[in-house]
Amino acid sequence: MNAISTRAAQAAIAVALAGSILVEGIILPAVYRDLEGAPPVLRAVFVGLLAIGVIALQICGVCVWRLLSKTRRGVVFAESSFREVDTIAWSVATVAIVLAALAMILAPGEIAPGVVGLIGGAAVVMGGACLLVVVLRGLLRQAIASEGEIVSLRGELGDVI
Repeated sequence: MNAISTRAAQAAIAVALAGSILVEGIILPAVYRDLEGAPPVLRAVFVGLLAIGVIALQICGVCVWRLLSKTRRGVVFAESSFREVDTIAWSVATVAIVLAALAMILAPGEIAPGVVGLIGGAAVVMGGACLLVVVLRGLLRQAIASEGEIVSLRGELGDVI
């Protein structure tokens, strides 16, 4: 991945993180106010779940940023990358759970069934994305093991020469 691609991806993440901060500061309080007819506990749970989802996406964005930085420096194939990959997987799983919970909260209400279905579908997609990250983690493990084998083979070849 070249430097322009990594910088462009980091710029997109920066814009998304800035937007998510606005969501936390402006949109979530507005949603809470808009739900004033709902029971207070339901309002708090609903907005709390939204906040957890936004925070999980922010954490995911920061970890992707860190992996992009490692890629640009050429050190992504290292044991330290697993911390970011694992955090991404857990963050995406959290978003999937939050979406499923939101769908369950909205299902018995007056929300259109199609909207609930879309939210439930998004939960399934995010669950699939989590599984994809887990598979990619396995590929990272194989790449690191292969890198070690290559270094070992180079050492052996150096001894032969």
